[in-house]
Amino acid sequence: MFKKENMVFVLVDVQGKLARIVHDSEDLIENLRKLISCLRILNVPIIWLEQYPEGLGPTVEEVAEQLEGLAPIPKMTFSACKTEAFMDELRAMKRQKVLIAGIETHICVYQTAADLKELNYDVQVVEDAVSSRTLVNKELGLEKMKALGILGTSVEMVVYELLESADAKEFKRILRIIK
Repeated sequence: MFKKENMVFVLVDVQGKLARIVHDSEDLIENLRKLISCLRILNVPIIWLEQYPEGLGPTVEEVAEQLEGLAPIPKMTFSACKTEAFMDELRAMKRQKVLIAGIETHICVYQTAADLKELNYDVQVVEDAVSSRTLVNKELGLEKMKALGILGTSVEMVVYELLESADAKEFKRILRIIK
């Protein structure tokens, strides 16, 4: 199981116009906002990625405002694992469980998750917090990840998994965000 003490969250490329045109973009952005807000309350480390920010633009404001105090790692590679700064930060955290979300499911999310799995990380993808320009490509990306043994989860499922109990000190704050 994922626990707040043993995992890291990787946010992949929720940027600019692309983030606004992916399938169900409003739901994606809202789910990411909720997820990141809950993870911050639970003190789960976050690695924030941006693909070619000079071309694609910055992370959308609704998501970026949840990441105050953090800085994005720029990358040109589709798999973040091929970007040295990402791998350095991930290794420094000494956590083997990686939760991943963002866009596009079938490109950067898939390639990063697949490479992390190859590197013996335990990876889960937040299925209601990933998207692609088309639903078909989102579904293909999720299907290929599952074929590699990368399990799916949802925002609510992972947040409650991390909370473990309704008497957790963070429960009431998180409940206000999730509902």
